Amino acid sequence: MDLFGFRIGVNRSWFLILFLMIFLLSGDFRSVLHSSDGVAYLTTVITVLVLFGSLIVHELGHALMARRHGIVVRRIDLFLFGGLTEMSRDAASPGEDFKIAAAGPLATFGFVLLCLAIDLAIVGPHRLIHAAKLDTSVRITPVLLSLSWLLFWNVLLLVFNLIPAFPLDGGRMARAIVWRVTGEKQRGTVVAAKLGQGFALLLAGVGVWATLEFRSFSGVWLLGISFLLYQSARAAIVQTALNERIEGVRVADIMDRQPVAIPSETPVADALDSFFLRYGWSWFPVIDNAGRFLGIARQERIGEAQDRGEDWLTVEAVLEPEHDGGSWVREDRPITELLSSEPLGRLGALMAVDGEGVLRGVVTIEQVRRALQAAFGSPGRLA
Repeated sequence: MDLFGFRIGVNRSWFLILFLMIFLLSGDFRSVLHSSDGVAYLTTVITVLVLFGSLIVHELGHALMARRHGIVVRRIDLFLFGGLTEMSRDAASPGEDFKIAAAGPLATFGFVLLCLAIDLAIVGPHRLIHAAKLDTSVRITPVLLSLSWLLFWNVLLLVFNLIPAFPLDGGRMARAIVWRVTGEKQRGTVVAAKLGQGFALLLAGVGVWATLEFRSFSGVWLLGISFLLYQSARAAIVQTALNERIEGVRVADIMDRQPVAIPSETPVADALDSFFLRYGWSWFPVIDNAGRFLGIARQERIGEAQDRGEDWLTVEAVLEPEHDGGSWVREDRPITELLSSEPLGRLGALMAVDGEGVLRGVVTIEQVRRALQAAFGSPGRLA
């Protein structure tokens, strides 16, 4: 699904939490609504789906702000513990980092205000509180119950996200502040990540207590979240140490400066003979007359065109277009931006271009791996 130009997807783990929430919540909704099982179940399903919709709204806040600052957002995914916005690069300045981090909670706050306004317009504050508390002594309609529950949980998520503990949004905002004060992004990341580890341990303690004291699923859920937060914070600290080792190394420093590229006006038949059969590669970059990178030509698409008797077509007509800049990187960017690049893992290489989009080289996974090995002194340190 596309929304505002962003691809929205779900991880397999999302289905687990979806059905689990519906199962756990349907009983409470049934007892509060005093209605048929069908009405209660339908209300539960719609409420849970809208809750995940509010998570998409949160991630859209990040994505829209990132795009405003020139960062390509490849996709937004929902998974077991929330949402994730995949960006082509990290923030380049403290201000950019703070704005992108704050945009998510701001979007959630807007959703909270919308739910609150609708609730107050329907019933007023008194019945709203009863509905949020799932009070069975007051008559509650399905719409009121759904909106009140969504209001409560989005307020909870908003407060939770603003805790200054990396990788939560509050932690990223704290990193931006330390970065601004000290002028060092690495220091900001380490401070926010250590706060994140401390908060994760505290959350784990609460989870253990809730599990033992109340035999509650909420305790297990908190343990899962604390594990994820701790591992993410730890990974940020490790990543910072790595960045310090390879600081200053740019894509241009490690790329192959003599890439083999197919001119866009090359006929399909000539491309197969002169490039694919000659080199034995499954894809090639395609450039125009000025040397600008246009996209990727894949052997299967070239072969399909030939099988259809369309040898007269040019490579440009059958190349894989660049929709989101996924297969290229600026030659002046630090190689740290490549470490989490999904297109690099998929293609095995990225096209390095200059400010005008002219193809200047190709950087491969192996070149990145060798640079990391050199930074750590020996291949064994990377294992």
